[in-house]
Amino acid sequence: MLNIDSIKNGIVIDHIKAGLGIHIFKYLGLDRADYNVALIKNAESNKLGRKDIIKIENIIELNYDVLGLIDSNITINIIEDEVITKKIKLNLPEEVVNIIKCKNPRCVTSIEPNIKHIFYLVDKQKGEYRCLYCDEAYSNMEV
Repeated sequence: MLNIDSIKNGIVIDHIKAGLGIHIFKYLGLDRADYNVALIKNAESNKLGRKDIIKIENIIELNYDVLGLIDSNITINIIEDEVITKKIKLNLPEEVVNIIKCKNPRCVTSIEPNIKHIFYLVDKQKGEYRCLYCDEAYSNMEV
């Protein structure tokens, strides 16, 4: 049995769909971290069957919109003195700004470099977003 010690102060990103943990790990730049981090892949889960977990022994800033886009089932646990002091359950964000880039060559965002890329959620079940300007559809799986 694999044993990963608890962390004293930091963050645990839990309930990550199996296989997506490495994408979050790289997005957060944890492969270059100078503090303790652990990526646990394919851990057993009663709820998900298999899941990934990331443990970070440091308090870092997280963009909940990006993490919610990658996997809306994630739970963020804030740890202080080895105790969970805060649990944050992520969801698909209703609107995302400058996270998804519109690929439609006719979209105003392709022509005007200073316009924000704004997408709004149209279908929570499918994770589908649409560009505010041209209505181009994107899935959260494309992020």
